[in-house]
Amino acid sequence: MWRSPELPRRSLLAALSLLVVGAVPGSDRQRPRPVLGVTHTQYTADGDSRADARARDYLAATPLAGNQHIMGWGALDPEPSPGVFDWHTLDGRVSLLRRTTDDPVITLCGAPDWMKGGRAGHTDWNELETAPREEHFDDFAALAATVARRYPQVRNYLVWNELKGFYDSARNDWDIEAYTKLYNRVYAAIKKVNPEIRIGGPYVVLDTWTDGDSPLTGPWGTVDSRAVAAIDYWMANKAGADFVAVDGSSRTRDGHFPGGDVAATAMFADATRWLRERTGLPVWWAEFYPDVDPALPASSPRRAAVALLALARTVTAGAEKILLWQPQEEDDLRSAALWADPRQSDGRLYPLAGPFAWLARAAEAGRPITADWADDVVRLGDGRSSVSMNAADGTVTYG
Repeated sequence: MWRSPELPRRSLLAALSLLVVGAVPGSDRQRPRPVLGVTHTQYTADGDSRADARARDYLAATPLAGNQHIMGWGALDPEPSPGVFDWHTLDGRVSLLRRTTDDPVITLCGAPDWMKGGRAGHTDWNELETAPREEHFDDFAALAATVARRYPQVRNYLVWNELKGFYDSARNDWDIEAYTKLYNRVYAAIKKVNPEIRIGGPYVVLDTWTDGDSPLTGPWGTVDSRAVAAIDYWMANKAGADFVAVDGSSRTRDGHFPGGDVAATAMFADATRWLRERTGLPVWWAEFYPDVDPALPASSPRRAAVALLALARTVTAGAEKILLWQPQEEDDLRSAALWADPRQSDGRLYPLAGPFAWLARAAEAGRPITADWADDVVRLGDGRSSVSMNAADGTVTYG
């Protein structure tokens, strides 16, 4: 999902001295890595209010990955003119990652205007979804390598976002050939910086339909065959990859939940198993949208309970990473949120926050997780403890 950019709050600019410059110690690579995580968007826990501090404390106390894009979602253009860099906003967001996670992730998206046919030194945010032109693929790869050198503590990179700008309207299909060319340039450039950095793509949306013809299908619907073909092409022509990244929603593009919103959560688990078998790569959900009635707010207990069930099922299916888009409530996207908007409230934690943290700890530890749904209550267990959430009133019980 796309958000217009905004400067981070002043407190982050004062925190730039917290940036880590050295490499991650070798012993750190042996530690378990979080399975769950969050993607920071335009507004996040980077302010100086008590509500922001509460959100940061929650993130820091929970084993979660943290993801930030290089341009947009709180970060301005890092290279507004060729060879002229402006790092202050991205530095601020990476500082936020440093304070809240030991598993930072960067998404290499979007591209400066001059790489897209625009004017150097100018940013037209209406063109954020535009991909760089092919004659500038090497320039974008060079920018990616510069980012990797600047933030050596970041060991995971996603290349681009949802194939934005790579849709060929004339073919009514993804221009996966062009994307793969860009991906391969970026992959080579970053691996030259540090071959241990992990890189993944193609970050395609697994759109589902109630009916259709695709090898990836289930009671929840059918994944768009164009997304499957894009993954197959990328797999056959990529320079290399450390994981495969996708995103999707449990609601079909034609607005349905075959079997209901609870049954539809099986899509994420089924797709994870299918992707692992088809690609042989670890599977990342770069965005994850277990949906319910779209009229329900981000704070809805049902939205939280359905999301918790979907997360648990996907962890059990073997996903390596699941990133929750935008952990705080936002008006423009009604996805399950962990806390209220600190700009408009006290930033209180929502019912999903506690069970999400419980699942994050169990998943990181590699404990086997059970999940079931009965009488509008989702129940999770890991052999040591349990958590349940009532979809009607949001009551959470630990055992």
